[in-house]
Amino acid sequence: MKAKHQRLVLLVIALVALVGAGLLAAWALRNQAAYFYVPSDLVARPPEPGRAVRLGGMVEKGSIRRAADGVTIDFVVGDGKARVPVRFTGITPDLFVEGSGVVAEGRMEGPTFVADNLLAKHDEKYVPREMKDMTASQAKQVVAETK
Repeated sequence: MKAKHQRLVLLVIALVALVGAGLLAAWALRNQAAYFYVPSDLVARPPEPGRAVRLGGMVEKGSIRRAADGVTIDFVVGDGKARVPVRFTGITPDLFVEGSGVVAEGRMEGPTFVADNLLAKHDEKYVPREMKDMTASQAKQVVAETK
């Protein structure tokens, strides 16, 4: 076999191995994907029961209710078009408050979204604790020093 043919065979084998590895990875992760929904999407096209999804939106003011057990909370996530009731059992993040953004990871159980994990989001005016009491010129100086 000539060297040219050997290179061609090796190239074909490498290409087949690369495609095979990609297909194997996609097949292994097929049930691990968690789709992201906003409340209006979730209400319009709910996923099948038990499917892992992420629900993102704003925690509506006055909607947080704590259960007697101290770790279960019920609240409502909205996007201005639709509202979805959410139940979470666990310790909430420090930034989780009414009126803030939240991403809940979990599944639909009937009309309620049951969250396994909560990710709280801060607003665009977020300032680190260390810089909260600084003036604008002091903050610029600190930022310049860290570059």
